[in-house]
Amino acid sequence: MTFTAETCVALHVGDRKEQQDRVALFGHPKRPGMMMAVLADGMGGHSGGAMAAEQVLIRARQNFETYAPLHESPADLLRSVIDEAHTVIKLTRFTSEQDPHSTAVIFLLQQGKAYWAHCGDSRLYHFRGTATVSRTADHSLVGELQRKGHLDENGALNHPQRNVLLSCLGSDREPRIEYGCETAPAAGDCFLLCSDGLWGYFTDFELAATLQEFPPRAAAERLIALGRQRAGGSGDNISLAIIKLVATQTGA
Repeated sequence: MTFTAETCVALHVGDRKEQQDRVALFGHPKRPGMMMAVLADGMGGHSGGAMAAEQVLIRARQNFETYAPLHESPADLLRSVIDEAHTVIKLTRFTSEQDPHSTAVIFLLQQGKAYWAHCGDSRLYHFRGTATVSRTADHSLVGELQRKGHLDENGALNHPQRNVLLSCLGSDREPRIEYGCETAPAAGDCFLLCSDGLWGYFTDFELAATLQEFPPRAAAERLIALGRQRAGGSGDNISLAIIKLVATQTGA
């Protein structure tokens, strides 16, 4: 079965003074059927976080435009975006008084297959119906405690150090990059990229059910509205990208 993609990207400043998240979705300028989504959650004083997140989008777009599938693997492309953005963000520390850092999660749809990579605690979810097929693992202190069995999901959401990252772009250490793929996505599958300003207020089932019930734009509006309500006036920046695979209608 062939499919097309219904998509949406959305941002909300939350209760912060500045929007330091960035998100974008774009097709390849020369190769039909290829698409990239990228999301970055910037951190740093003043405009440092916004600048760091913007570098992730710049590298993603530039590297995607020159991507040559016959000579590069999807993992090569995804790794180059994160590594090069990391280098540029580090260099800005020497030319400004800021201390910029960013997370990154990148999604690639190529020839009916899905690939992704991430660093930090911005997430990618793959839903099939209301079931979670896969979810990226947070590179955070809380995420590590969960992996070691010292903390459950409820404890993680309320942990006082839930925002402490163990890896991100712009730090002294090289970024930790993890990869995922789905070689046989099906019509009805949904992929969600989002920052912790969104996922921190929802269970996996709530996210999946909303994406299942509504088209991407309506789902994004609903999730942002409910996330803002649950934040109770202390919400972080919100960013998300939705890619929903829809069966192609064929003639009789």
